[in-house]
Amino acid sequence: MLALPVVCVVLGWTYLVNDEKISAIGRYIRTELASRLPSDTNTGHRAFGWETFHRSDAKRGSRKVTQTIVDLTTFLITPLTALIVFWCYGPGNALLITTSIVEAAGLAGLGVQILRYAER
Repeated sequence: MLALPVVCVVLGWTYLVNDEKISAIGRYIRTELASRLPSDTNTGHRAFGWETFHRSDAKRGSRKVTQTIVDLTTFLITPLTALIVFWCYGPGNALLITTSIVEAAGLAGLGVQILRYAER
């Protein structure tokens, strides 16, 4: 039960960092590169049109909320459930209980970061 929180913190943090880097690339393309390139005179389209087109989808908001719920469930709720089971049924070993509390703090920090980085 104590292995799951560690694995979820590592995988969740890796996922969060990679997601942020991809979002940063998109912001850079939208704010820096797209403004430097001329629009296609024949069609009126700008280069990197996907960067604005996919963000204007009417269902984007609900997808972002759903993704945040999935992220929190996968990386926070599931390992927290394992900790609760450990606290209820695990051995009363002080070292293991201390370890579980540290893991709970790590999960709380990850949960805050997931919510912080979720695009509104």
